Amino acid sequence: MSDLLQNIEIETAPNPTVAVIWLHGLGADGNDFVPLVRELDLKGLPGIRFVFPHAKQIPVTINGGYVMRAWYDISVADLTRREDEGGLRDSQRDVEALIAREKSRGIPASRIILAGFSQGCAMTLQTGLRHPEKLAGMLCLSGYLPLNEKVLHERTEESIDTPIFMAHGRQDHVVPFIRAQQSRDILESLGYTIEWHEYPMQHSLCFEEVQDISAWLKKVLA
Repeated sequence: MSDLLQNIEIETAPNPTVAVIWLHGLGADGNDFVPLVRELDLKGLPGIRFVFPHAKQIPVTINGGYVMRAWYDISVADLTRREDEGGLRDSQRDVEALIAREKSRGIPASRIILAGFSQGCAMTLQTGLRHPEKLAGMLCLSGYLPLNEKVLHERTEESIDTPIFMAHGRQDHVVPFIRAQQSRDILESLGYTIEWHEYPMQHSLCFEEVQDISAWLKKVLA
């Protein structure tokens, strides 16, 4: 098992029975989505342990080799070309180690949600689709499906029934809206059920989205 990534934990109640592992975007860290916990409507839900890991620091080619927190390298603006497969798979092992820790603390895979924004969304799909057990859900925000040509042969049968929430801004110039639509279409063609949301925003979150996430959490954790 990989060395466990440093992370921030927030528990909404003692002895939580649900875990949400939330993966940040390029250049951010685990602190990025900590404030969101207060904004979510979690009334009626069991205790949740939110885990916000910090990605490792690596040089990022598209940013001139500047060293920053990233789940994998990005070489070109076209996210479908020259993908960092090695980096994606290394970070997949890191995320799997976080899932394994939650299971060792008594939370089964069926009560673990993977969530992520941008690069973190890509890692959510990279890991969740290949996980050998059904997860409680995948929450995919402003991101895309990486290594999409390999998903058909690498995804697990268990993952097909995992609920997937995908949300994207129509004015997103970082991860183009069409890239997210293509990712959704590929997943649906493979048999996944996608709850799709789009908003009049750029590469960010909006209030309506937070409400939709809250409603989805209540649905998948009911």
